[in-house]
Amino acid sequence: MAILEVKDLNFSYEEEGKTIDNVSFSVEEGSYTTIVGHNGSGKSTIAKLIMGLLESASGTITIDGIALNNENLAKIRSRIGIVFQNPDNQFIGATVRDDIAFGLENHCVEPSMMDEIIDTNAALVKMSDFMDQEPTHLSGGQKQRVAIAGVLAMKPKLLIFDEATSMLDPDGKDEIKKVIMKLHKESSLTILSITHDIDEVASSDYVVALDQGKVVLTGTPQEVFQQEKKLKEMKLDIPFSLKIADELKKRGVTVDRCITMEGMVNELCRLRSKM
Repeated sequence: MAILEVKDLNFSYEEEGKTIDNVSFSVEEGSYTTIVGHNGSGKSTIAKLIMGLLESASGTITIDGIALNNENLAKIRSRIGIVFQNPDNQFIGATVRDDIAFGLENHCVEPSMMDEIIDTNAALVKMSDFMDQEPTHLSGGQKQRVAIAGVLAMKPKLLIFDEATSMLDPDGKDEIKKVIMKLHKESSLTILSITHDIDEVASSDYVVALDQGKVVLTGTPQEVFQQEKKLKEMKLDIPFSLKIADELKKRGVTVDRCITMEGMVNELCRLRSKM
């Protein structure tokens, strides 16, 4: 069952030219879907349209069976959460605990229930030891984990990551990708990640590839990465694991073209055991 359906969506920031051009796709409940594209492809605009931060020129967006419109906007936003690019712009509270509590307070959650909710979601993102820390003492990755905890505390049915790792250093990116994978494996939460990180795309269930505001490729990561020529035309890369497989083939060693590094490591270990 699709929790998000986008059909024939159009949007433009200016009178001439379309930023989003007749885009259609769906996100299945419980899935981990990535939207990928080069800078300017329309990825983040899609996220803002889904959140109701922008109004489409035409087309429809349906979330959890509810049409996105002004009348239903509050219902829609109670069902989705979003983590944006810049962790410094998202920290609201004076401490980690205050920040996670912010949304709960706005939704008038009983104070007697808040501590358990806050502690549970801080533990999910491994921030339990930082509850009284000020944001200035946290790394970018830690701030993003706090932002995720704050969103999770609101119990969304759809969690959107809008380039959530793009402003982080490599360690911070790894932190957030691990959190995303943990949420995907251990909960029924539906995840939609807007990203340009090809290795993250490789770990997802389904991919929507955008170019110049249009959907160009869709399918599983395996299906999308078979279209290497098309990806290069879109100025997108392929996973490092596939590059390893291609280089080994040039040297006379044939291995399965695994799209994740974990799969490639397992494949290399298998080959070594036969030597």
